[in-house]
Amino acid sequence: MAQQISEMLSREQLIHVFNRFSVLTSRQDVKKRIAEAVKDKQEAVAVTTAIQEEIFLEMGIDPGFGIACLGKVNLLYENDRDLMIQFYRFVVREEMACDEAEVGPEEFAERMLFQNQLKEQQLEMLKHMRKFHVDDQHAILEKLHWQMEDANFESGSSVLSPEQIQEIVRRQPFARSM
Repeated sequence: MAQQISEMLSREQLIHVFNRFSVLTSRQDVKKRIAEAVKDKQEAVAVTTAIQEEIFLEMGIDPGFGIACLGKVNLLYENDRDLMIQFYRFVVREEMACDEAEVGPEEFAERMLFQNQLKEQQLEMLKHMRKFHVDDQHAILEKLHWQMEDANFESGSSVLSPEQIQEIVRRQPFARSM
């Protein structure tokens, strides 16, 4: 094992881990490994953690130290915007690998399609909202917040139709538009 000089992995080492993990978890043999572990009643995250440990071994880093460093990334690199973006992508990649193993590739693909469609709807809603005065936008977002809260933050509750937006604006005391 390479001796650790500091108490944290370098930025370059972290980026290597993030990239290597992304490559490995996109491979079919690794997806199969995670899915088989889930079928054997193991936690998917235990397998993804083992994969991370294997990456650290490849790098000559003690796996325990490497995993501990991953738990400190958001504290020690909080001001490094680019690294934090890559770190959160890494976290999402791990969650996606676990989800795919737990629900299977077909249902996972359906969920991803639904999520992409939902993002498109949200984007269209935001584009539509920009046509209104900032006070109206605030009212729209407030209504959206209440709608999501009432629906226990279910995915579909995060979108308002153009008609709903128009109704919210119409009910504002001094209806304006930009």
